[in-house]
Amino acid sequence: MSDVTIGLVGVGKIARDQHLPAIAVTANCRLVATADPNAGVDDVLSYGDLDAMLDAHPEIAAVAICTPTHLRYSQARAALMRGKHVLLEKPPGATLSEVESLISLAAEQGVSLFAAWHSRFAPGVAQAKQWLSERQVQRVNIEWKEDVRVWHPGQAWIWQPGGMGVFDPGINALSIATEILPQPFFLQQARLLVPSNAQTPIAADLSFTDPTGAAIEAAFDFRQTGPQTWDILVDTDGGRLSLTKGGCRLKIDDEVIVDAEEREYPGLYAHFAELVKNGRSEVDVAPLRQVADAFLYGHREVTDAFIE
Repeated sequence: MSDVTIGLVGVGKIARDQHLPAIAVTANCRLVATADPNAGVDDVLSYGDLDAMLDAHPEIAAVAICTPTHLRYSQARAALMRGKHVLLEKPPGATLSEVESLISLAAEQGVSLFAAWHSRFAPGVAQAKQWLSERQVQRVNIEWKEDVRVWHPGQAWIWQPGGMGVFDPGINALSIATEILPQPFFLQQARLLVPSNAQTPIAADLSFTDPTGAAIEAAFDFRQTGPQTWDILVDTDGGRLSLTKGGCRLKIDDEVIVDAEEREYPGLYAHFAELVKNGRSEVDVAPLRQVADAFLYGHREVTDAFIE
């Protein structure tokens, strides 16, 4: 298989922390250039925007979009219109309508579109899914709590429409839950806590159920300090599954099944290369739909200003 030549759009924190190192260690992926009006990468050709990058490098086969959510649709559409495969950092768009439009366009253009739910590539997720597939889920507790100052320093877009606030990390939990739980689940109640100087929530409490009546509770919070919390606990008719550390540690009752280092993004890029090779797209909108339901159905409460 020949290398998938990649142009990276958006050289912010997520690109530097995850995408660039992952591309560098993933066989069959090769970074050609980046596009960002404000930043570049040492020893990599950099351009101010997507069109300039693609004009200069027609050999680029695929584009990875790592810009803030509200910019992704127009950039992905431009890349698809030029016949490029596209990887979308999560969430794949600001709205379901945007993502559905991109799915149709990718099919028309005959190229691959990949919604990169990176948390699904955590070490314990696949085995958790297999174990749960043979059991009746009774109750699920999800706790996903981060310090926004650590993960989004100075990034005001997270608090603006399309930025999603606490659902930016929370959607990672939902991407795992929609992958591993054997039944679809549906929102029953949502409480969204919104700072008075923001337009997106800083915390959320969600209640879901599935067709069997299982209770699924999720608590998301962007005000965590100290150790971060990324845990999913599932009680079943065959025991308790604990998927913790963002999916890196899987425990069944008292037995540790997986305890490994996080390597989500190399797995993600390896999968993208396979999709391109086989001419396939993979765009699951289930996590984004759960967030959209929460915004539509949730009760919003205003809290004190948080963002400086």
